[in-house]
Amino acid sequence: MHKETGKIYAMKVLSKEHIRKKNECNIQVKHVMAELSVLKANFHHPFLVSLHFSFQNKDKLYFVLDHLNGGELFSHLQKEKHFSEARTRFYAAQIASALGYLHENNIIYRDLKPENLLLDKDGYLVLTDFGLCKEGMTPNTLTSTFCGTPEYLAPEIILKKPYDITVDWWCLGSVVYEMLYGLPPFYSKDHNEMYNRIVNEPLKIKRSISNASTDIITGLLQKDKTKRLGSKGDFNEIKDHEFFKVIDWDKLLRREIKAPFVPRIESETDVRNIAEDFVKIKINPASLAPQNLAMTQRDHDFVDFTYVQKNPMAS
Repeated sequence: MHKETGKIYAMKVLSKEHIRKKNECNIQVKHVMAELSVLKANFHHPFLVSLHFSFQNKDKLYFVLDHLNGGELFSHLQKEKHFSEARTRFYAAQIASALGYLHENNIIYRDLKPENLLLDKDGYLVLTDFGLCKEGMTPNTLTSTFCGTPEYLAPEIILKKPYDITVDWWCLGSVVYEMLYGLPPFYSKDHNEMYNRIVNEPLKIKRSISNASTDIITGLLQKDKTKRLGSKGDFNEIKDHEFFKVIDWDKLLRREIKAPFVPRIESETDVRNIAEDFVKIKINPASLAPQNLAMTQRDHDFVDFTYVQKNPMAS
């Protein structure tokens, strides 16, 4: 809670020691600074989380973000097993809009999954966690870092081939499939088996859904990225698909469409929708103080980490 305004924020805390221990080839530091860079761009898109402040002390890094207490999409999906097509469409439209906006700004997301999608008090989705984002990705740019979450990796990443922004549309297809069926499309507890399925096995549509739902899933989960839905026109190709024909995109961006589900929230401090593991984390107030600033300022790995959003009190 902000002392002056009383506004409640969420805080993401990262251990510098933990980052450095995992920092093979400087990758982890790059991921942290890439996340900061994307957040500092402060796009003000309705379905992207906003950074309000960031700071550090000698041991930790702190991101102060929008407080969203509607819970992870993952938790709601686990509880309800699967969603209706209408609810899936509502969420998928917001995800596609957010990804399209990132792509428009030459950013590839690379880690779309239900755990990185939070519901707000009105039942709208917000995309969070930009640690695997990469900037400078124009439509023709290729990259090759092996990263992401196993269940949602596109075939070209598994095969360690150069890839482009269309991996995000593969991830969208996986999440749409999961919302409709309850599990990712090629799921296996054995990662090697799952990778084999993603690369080699045909997509299986397990139960009767609409032709439009079948078609968009099939289009997004094309193993050949040049044939994948979104490979020609990026977000515009996605939004024009029949699956989204009932979506008024302008109203969606203005958040004027009634959400099919609104989480039960009684106050800003209501944590009933937040995973218990996060709620039980003990915070030591002393650790939040910007101690030993001289040491912090000499920390070359995290130069320019400190940030204050312009006019943060107004947001």
